[in-house]
Amino acid sequence: MSQTTELARVKARIRALAEKTVSNGCTEAEALAAAEMVGRLLERYALSMEEVDLRAEPCVQVEVPLPGRQRRPIDGCVPAIARFCDCKVWLARDEDRSRYVFFGFEADTTMAVYLFSIIDRGIRQEGSDFRSRHPSLRGVQLRQATTSFAHGMSMRVAERLEALHASRESEVAAQRTTGTALIVLKHSVVEDAFRASKVRLVAQRGAGIRLDGAYRQGYEAGERVNLQRPMGGPARDLLS
Repeated sequence: MSQTTELARVKARIRALAEKTVSNGCTEAEALAAAEMVGRLLERYALSMEEVDLRAEPCVQVEVPLPGRQRRPIDGCVPAIARFCDCKVWLARDEDRSRYVFFGFEADTTMAVYLFSIIDRGIRQEGSDFRSRHPSLRGVQLRQATTSFAHGMSMRVAERLEALHASRESEVAAQRTTGTALIVLKHSVVEDAFRASKVRLVAQRGAGIRLDGAYRQGYEAGERVNLQRPMGGPARDLLS
């Protein structure tokens, strides 16, 4: 038996033992014996329960349908959404539809889709307010100004996500000695699963952006998008 196969069997045994609890129908003596065995196995193989649980979790793909094939301002912060949520992301196109595909652990892809929805709705809401505040704009000028505004908003949201991501990983690593190792392990599991999926990513050319007054107003509006996990209600004064 190879070392990899043995380790996989050990992890499977640990997970099975961890399920032997009083709430699952075991006696207190059986639950205690199982817990003691879990402790011995973790010590013998230099594992943590976080590693066992993490490596057992499958990666999934979640799609976000897009209206049409034209690029949109929110495209500028999609990579940041993916990094913040520890996911891979790519744009898939067929003849009749386009969609973003987020790849990673289920909880992370769910969070990525939630953030995409919040940011997309925020850009549309703020864009509508921007048009209402500038009734003198018409035709091409209105379209250009609204697009610049949306790009500015997307850029600021992306910057905030990148900063939150860096801060969160630093905090996790500082809180416990295993933090850094678990972060690396999580990324490694997603990378390995992604390579196994045989998906090939192709870089896209960025859209031209007008750094004008409308862009700066959109950049400021990007501060108002709520990027926190849903906890029962939106934060005050933030878009949600």
